Amino acid sequence: MAEVSTRVTLWGIEVFLAVAEDRAISAAARRLGVSASAISQQLSGLEAALAATLLDRSARPLQLTPAGAMFRRHAQTILNAEAEARAELGLRGLAGLTTLRLGMIEDFDAEVTPRLLASMAVDLKTCRFLLETGPSHRLLDQLETRSLDIAVTADLTTETQTDGWREVHPLLVEPFLAITPKGQVHHDLPLIQYTSRHLMGRQIAAHLSRQNLRLAQRFELDSYHAILAMVAAGQGWTILTPLALHHAARFAAQVDAAPLPFEPLSRTLSLSARAGVLGDMPGQIADRLRALIARKVVASAQTAAPWLGETLRVL
Repeated sequence: MAEVSTRVTLWGIEVFLAVAEDRAISAAARRLGVSASAISQQLSGLEAALAATLLDRSARPLQLTPAGAMFRRHAQTILNAEAEARAELGLRGLAGLTTLRLGMIEDFDAEVTPRLLASMAVDLKTCRFLLETGPSHRLLDQLETRSLDIAVTADLTTETQTDGWREVHPLLVEPFLAITPKGQVHHDLPLIQYTSRHLMGRQIAAHLSRQNLRLAQRFELDSYHAILAMVAAGQGWTILTPLALHHAARFAAQVDAAPLPFEPLSRTLSLSARAGVLGDMPGQIADRLRALIARKVVASAQTAAPWLGETLRVL
């Protein structure tokens, strides 16, 4: 019989987080590409090392014990720190890079983007950073025409599967939410829609069309702040994401957020680069971004709205 390890390992933590998300050993095994027995052995070793039972194996689907729920938060922090350290080590090998042209959607410009640039500047001491902020479709066009080296954008569901000119590193999946004035319900109000000139607005409009929903609307705006200011003032309700709320946080206390009152919708944010041009650098920057997003966005959003659960998660 194989000896069970009594040390906490990164692999054991990764296995535990996969099982905690999938709530089934077999599903976690398929995701990680190992046998179910290997998953069970890692879990037993982790529990032995921590002297705690992390999973209720008698429940179907598997459930976290109170100790497991507590450790899950620490486990994600540990993996995030490991990914950030790996990214920093990798970037040190690119110390001779002279210019990096980075495109970012506005959702990250308050907290994540400044911290990313500051941390990269420490490692790439001779590099000049050029930042372009804008809508996803424009940033992807600039990436394709070589005006940008790297772009962080939102992807449509099938987009990452259909184009071959770029490499794509998924960062975050987030749900769309119904956001209403404090204490009011959406069906008493018109919809304030995010502009269909941008990718996210088109995604929302297409989803409403698939639901055969024709909602009363008078306003179509391209600013999170303007939309949420109008919602807070009672002028209507809107469909936006947790990142939009995070970006315009001064309105958070004046609005209510809830799951969509019809079929759910989500979007994926990814880092893209032209395939084969920058070597390992896009993956290294993606690792660093995931750690920042987990700390600065996901943790605070899930603390404020625990019901978001795994609908908002780093990929």
